[in-house]
Amino acid sequence: MKKKLLAAIMAAVMVAGLTACGSAPAEEAAAPATEEAAPAEEAAPEEEAAPAEETPAEEEAPAEEAAPAAGETVTVGIINNDPNESGYRTANDKDLKAMFTAENGYEASFAYSNKNDEQIAAAQKFIQDGVDYLLLSAADTAGWDSVLQDAQDAGIRVILFDRTIDADESLYEASIVSDMAKEGETAVEWLKGQGLEEYNIIHLQGVMGSAAQQGRTGALDAAVASDGWKLVTQQTAEWNAEKAQQIVQSVIDSGESFNVIYAENDDMAKGAVAALDKANIPHGVGKDVIVMGFDCNKWALEELLAQNWNYDGQCNPFQASYIDEIIKTIQSGGTVAEKTIIMEEKGFDATTITQEDVDKYGI
Repeated sequence: MKKKLLAAIMAAVMVAGLTACGSAPAEEAAAPATEEAAPAEEAAPEEEAAPAEETPAEEEAPAEEAAPAAGETVTVGIINNDPNESGYRTANDKDLKAMFTAENGYEASFAYSNKNDEQIAAAQKFIQDGVDYLLLSAADTAGWDSVLQDAQDAGIRVILFDRTIDADESLYEASIVSDMAKEGETAVEWLKGQGLEEYNIIHLQGVMGSAAQQGRTGALDAAVASDGWKLVTQQTAEWNAEKAQQIVQSVIDSGESFNVIYAENDDMAKGAVAALDKANIPHGVGKDVIVMGFDCNKWALEELLAQNWNYDGQCNPFQASYIDEIIKTIQSGGTVAEKTIIMEEKGFDATTITQEDVDKYGI
C-alpha cells in the first residue's frame, strides 16, 4: 500500500511539473504528460480507472490534422517536369523556387520527372511525408484520381499549375494554367492567314499526353481535317531539339516536299532550323519554309525579330505568385474565388514584333 501511495504522489508531482513547463509548445507537452500520468492508474481504485483513460489527448488529435494557422511555416511538395526540358520549364522552376522559400514562410521540397508514373510515386511520397500542400504540373492528363483522393483523405490541399488534368474538380483547390487549346487555335489561325497555296507540314509534337501537346496538336489536327492540309510527318520529339533535328533531317533525306515547321515548343523549332540550315534550306519571312514555335524564349523572339522564324506562341511560366495568393487565402480561412485561373497569353508575328516585345515577353 505504501508503494502504491508513493507512486501516486510521485505521478502527481510529475504531472504538475510538466504543466508548469512553459518553455515547450503546448502540443509537445501534451503527449509526454499523458504518458507520464499512466502510473497513476495503478494507484487509483478500479472503479476510478475508466475516467482516467479518457484523456484530453484523444479529443485534441483532430487539431493536429488541421491546416496550419496563418503565420506558421507551410510545407509544400512541388512536382514539376524536368527543368532542363526547355527554357519555359527553367523559367517556371526558377519562379517557384524564388517564391517558396523560408523567408516567405514555406518549407518546400521538389520532385522532377517527365514521366507520369514517376510523378505519381513522388506525390505518394509527399502524402506520406504529410505536406500541407501538393503543387502539381502533371506530365500526363490521365491517371491522377486515386493519388489525389489519397491526398484529400489525408487533409492535403492540391493546387495544379501550368497543366490541367482529367480529374474531378473536387480533388483540387485551384488550377493556374495556360489555355493550351487556345494557344494552338491562335497559332493555327495565324497559319491560315498566311494564305499558302498548299500546306505541307512537318509537325513536331511534345511529350504525348501532356496538356500542352494535346492542345497544340488538337488545333492543327482540326485544320488538317477541315482545310485539306497535309501532314508530311507528325512525330513526337519530346520537347527535345536534337530529336527534332533528327526528324526533320529524315524528311529532308526522303526528298519529300514541305513548307511549314509546326513545332510545339521553341527547342524543337530550334532543332528543326538546325536541320534546315545544314541542308541550306531558306526559312523565315519570305523564304521557303515557315517556322513556328511556342513558349517565347527570349532567344526565340530574337529569331523572330531577325525574321529567321515566322511565329511564336506565348506560354506564361510565372504561376508562383498566383499559387502563393491561393495558399494565403486558404490559410486565412478564406474561399478561393476562381477554380481555374487562365494565364494571359498572345502570339507573335515576325513581321510585327518589336524589340520592346522581346524585352517584355521573352523568358
